[in-house]
Amino acid sequence: MAQSAAQIGPASPEDAPIALLLDMSSGQILHARNPDRRFIPASITKAMTIFLAFELIEEGRLDPRQVITLNPDSWREWSMKGSTMFLPADARVTVDDLIAGIANVSANDGSIALAEAYSGSVAEWTAAMNAKAREIGMKDSHFGTPNGWPDEGRTFTTASDLAKLAEAMIRRHPDKFARYVGRQQFTYNGITQRNHDPLLGRVRGADGIKTGFTNESGYGFLGTVQRGQQRLVLVIAGSPRSSLRARAARQYVEWGFEAFDQTLLYGADTVIDHVKVQGGSMRQLGVIVGREIFVNAPSGQASNPDIRTIYDGPLRAPIKAGDKVATLEIKVAGMDTARIPLLARENVDEAGFFARIFNGIAGWFS
Repeated sequence: MAQSAAQIGPASPEDAPIALLLDMSSGQILHARNPDRRFIPASITKAMTIFLAFELIEEGRLDPRQVITLNPDSWREWSMKGSTMFLPADARVTVDDLIAGIANVSANDGSIALAEAYSGSVAEWTAAMNAKAREIGMKDSHFGTPNGWPDEGRTFTTASDLAKLAEAMIRRHPDKFARYVGRQQFTYNGITQRNHDPLLGRVRGADGIKTGFTNESGYGFLGTVQRGQQRLVLVIAGSPRSSLRARAARQYVEWGFEAFDQTLLYGADTVIDHVKVQGGSMRQLGVIVGREIFVNAPSGQASNPDIRTIYDGPLRAPIKAGDKVATLEIKVAGMDTARIPLLARENVDEAGFFARIFNGIAGWFS
């Protein structure tokens, strides 16, 4: 039987031994090669440091305007060590500059400075990184450093987990993502350095996120490209040369936009389904995605998606609007199943005594 475009993929295993291409607008994996194999992320680790900083800013616990002073011992250890933003020994640097330096010139020194300034120690910061990773569903990752410096394999991740990280970063913090990530160059202390992202300025719509390299890990990349309403997230790991990583990244992205036909499935405010509620002020609750949902099918193939709502019900009140209460599954022949969170459209309060009696009686006849 002939393979579909989704099964064939655009880049060779030699160029990209580990690879994953996600369409955020549909939730579909367009291509995956060893997506759950653990690997050492090297400086891609910094994407988690950046995401944690975004979360702390959103929570009001970290201020981009805050000025910090670098720990002298840390400066001696990290000055000129690997990629750096050239923090001087007497640096008084803003959190804003640190995040930009980490995101765009992979600042090892900046990562340590931020971690110690906020948490008091690298260990406390990495503990927060790991807790945040678990919160967003990164089930097969662990971070032992804030910057990805070799640590005898204690830091590891998977392509599947990095795709979750990218999606959480972009969906939760679109303004911060646009502000800090994807600059073609960064200047600090009179020194201008270029971003080594293989797509920025070369591929239309490319806007980040992070490269990585050590001798042990090879060349990796967590990237994203947006064209119109469609945004692709790409993970590549284990590439043997930077030129091969760049070639694979460009091939993947262009193939992702060209090899599939996309159609709008649901509008942002469409009620996808109704789920049953127990002990609440209403017996059924409308569920939404809260954004437009598209579906992809290999070019020339009708999508004919099989769609269903999955939840462990009936749900128990109280429920808040925006709570994740169910999952939307979308299946297209020849492609992996997409699973998208469904959210409560409105609040459901606990029912009063008489309402519970009425709902119970009504349930007997439904």
